[in-house]
Amino acid sequence: MMTLLLIGLVVLLLILRVDLILILMFVAAFVHLVWGAGALEYFLQDMWATMDRELILSVPLFILVGSVMSRGTIAERLIAVMIALTRPFPGGLAVATILSCAVFSAISGSSIVTMLAVGSVLYPALTAHGYSRRFAVGALCAGGTLGIIIPPSIPMILYGIVTEGNISDLFLAGLGPGLLLTTVFSFYAIVINWHIPREQFSFSELGQSIYRGIPALLMPVILLGGIYSGYFSPTEAAAVALLYAIAVETLLFRELRFKDYRQLCIDSAKLVGALFPLIAVAVSLNLVIAEHRVPQEIIAFMSEHVQSGTAFLLLMNLLLLLIGCFMDTASAIAIAAPLLKPLAAAYGIDNTHLGVIVVLNLEIGILTPPLGLNLIVAMTAFKERFGFVCKAALPFVGLMLLCLLLVTFQPWIAMALVDAW
Repeated sequence: MMTLLLIGLVVLLLILRVDLILILMFVAAFVHLVWGAGALEYFLQDMWATMDRELILSVPLFILVGSVMSRGTIAERLIAVMIALTRPFPGGLAVATILSCAVFSAISGSSIVTMLAVGSVLYPALTAHGYSRRFAVGALCAGGTLGIIIPPSIPMILYGIVTEGNISDLFLAGLGPGLLLTTVFSFYAIVINWHIPREQFSFSELGQSIYRGIPALLMPVILLGGIYSGYFSPTEAAAVALLYAIAVETLLFRELRFKDYRQLCIDSAKLVGALFPLIAVAVSLNLVIAEHRVPQEIIAFMSEHVQSGTAFLLLMNLLLLLIGCFMDTASAIAIAAPLLKPLAAAYGIDNTHLGVIVVLNLEIGILTPPLGLNLIVAMTAFKERFGFVCKAALPFVGLMLLCLLLVTFQPWIAMALVDAW
């Protein structure tokens, strides 16, 4: 009876278009009162325990790093190097777009920041050089998604927090799938733009762009090298990256002044303010669910009706793709990941591999209507109709689905580096 009442109240709140965080808080409070210890103070204690972790500090730091770089010239200098490298290829500027997104992703960890930072420079350049608007929009939308799979990835950090996974292993596992997606996107960019004339390669241009971009190119080296050499934890790496970005943009490039950081901090704080309560509430709710052995009951049901790991992986991918169409990445991870972890473990699937599969599915979700975040942002940023943006992203969604199947059923793509490290 109480379950039906809860479901009915949630449906009513959804119909009334109440914000997701308020719905989650209501559900968590209801569950604590009815099925938990009957005291809301435990709900607040769970939320505090979730936020009282050093790792959680890396999220606002990485968000601020992306904001600093997109407002400064680090992105522009990285893009100049990629353009110089890809001039001899058919559709060289298109390949430069994909590579720029991949490299920028290795610094910002954010899909939207990557798309906007690279798109602000390359979208006008693509259309001016004869590339179709549809391809340009699709490539930037898809290239932007690399920001949530190539380390340092904010969704990977969130997955590690809610499932108590190893963040360094998750980062390392994201490299293989990230390189796979980058390669597939680049190959598609060459094939679809074969008719675009090649440009002459210039050693002097490449040398000059590398010289100008050395401080920017050093950023991912310092960031990832520090993590995997053992000098930095992910949180410390985020702090070092922020200090480096501020020093480069303010003291070396002199593109930002200290007064500019006030607005950058305010914008980043707004994102963090929307994200942290969601994580805290979701983890509190998951603790009550775990206490009442809900995952074990689901495992028993799945074991009875789904006999093979292959069938489970297919069903899980379909479920996550559906979730990704209607929920943002952070919400989906906070709600689904803790329930999927014990299920996957029952079928012998490693938690790190599962994390990559979850993030890849949700990466596709931000390119699918009706609530695909990259589609909505691209519609505003590039001043195109929503339907046009959806059609532009469609070929890349197909390529991503192919890569998802490969990563799901060929675990070595994600796990080879983790196992070798």
